Amino acid sequence: MNMEILKYTIPALLVVLVVYILLYQLFKMERQARETELKKTALPLITSTRLRAYERLTLLLERINPNNLLINSTAPDQTCLELQSELLATIRREFEHNTSQQIYVSELLWQEIDEARENLIQLINTCSAQCKADEPATKLANIIVEVFNTPEDTALNAALRMLKDEVKKLL
Repeated sequence: MNMEILKYTIPALLVVLVVYILLYQLFKMERQARETELKKTALPLITSTRLRAYERLTLLLERINPNNLLINSTAPDQTCLELQSELLATIRREFEHNTSQQIYVSELLWQEIDEARENLIQLINTCSAQCKADEPATKLANIIVEVFNTPEDTALNAALRMLKDEVKKLL
């Protein structure tokens, strides 16, 4: 009697197992096909969003470039201390305004941009230490431009170069 039951049970179990494996594979292929289709339809939107993020980060780097930053931040009756405060506040504001863009770029690029910001803050503070607080802001501006425009490569230029390279890889 046991042999009789095993004669019918084993083939039935094998059939159930084969059907399970086939259905599992079928559902897996269906899920992969849906994911591929979703990625295909979302790719233009994602690419467009990422390109806008790269544009905004390029603007950030250009706006915090001392050559541009000083033009927009220096007032005729300003002191060195006031200019330093204004420059640091502007850099902080620009950076905070664009912080959300980091989700669209590589972590390495974001670290490079953050390092460029830190180096620029350090440059401004170092140059400010060479001036008295109540001296005219033009003195501090001249020192910053002179130090920033040295022949060696700056972190700002390195970040901009890396950003451009990443965009080229995207396209």
